[in-house]
Amino acid sequence: MISKYGRDWIATPLNYIARGLEATGISPNALTIIGFVLTLAVALILATGNLLAGGILLIFAALFDTLDGALARHAGRVTVFGAFLDSTMDRYSEAVTLIGLMAYYARQPDNWQPILLLGCTLVGSLMVSYTRARAEAVGIECKEGFFQRTERIIVLIVGLVTGWMLPVLWVLAIFTNVTVVQRVLAVYNSTKTQS
Repeated sequence: MISKYGRDWIATPLNYIARGLEATGISPNALTIIGFVLTLAVALILATGNLLAGGILLIFAALFDTLDGALARHAGRVTVFGAFLDSTMDRYSEAVTLIGLMAYYARQPDNWQPILLLGCTLVGSLMVSYTRARAEAVGIECKEGFFQRTERIIVLIVGLVTGWMLPVLWVLAIFTNVTVVQRVLAVYNSTKTQS
């Protein structure tokens, strides 16, 4: 939802930044890798239990993560491999962030609930991506769902910065998987009309 409606709002500032980045000669793929390295730093900070610092750094990592695509479009350097690399690193970035939190909660007493919720979120986030990729592999566009990656990152940042982690983890675990169901139903309806 935010992914769909927020794209136009953020496009102008991203274009200005992309123009400056183009002048440096850095490639979109290099930005993708740098963004992933930033996310690894976030995961390590979260694993130590410094959730506030991790949340603040995640804001910058998430903003940085949008720049590779903006630079590629602005510089006319959009490639199939670049899109593939960006999507792959996005999956790794989200996974290592959640694993960092799991590592933190694994050292806490009464830790079963947050670890279980993080596990459900991790599976759901991978399935959100997989359902889209699998649908597109058979020729069906599949962008449905109101809780995509942008929404998940924003909600997680809110939890990390405010300290309301348990409610946020419930929201992530439930609505990430609801999005998977939305996509499965959308593909079902699409294939039903085709038959």
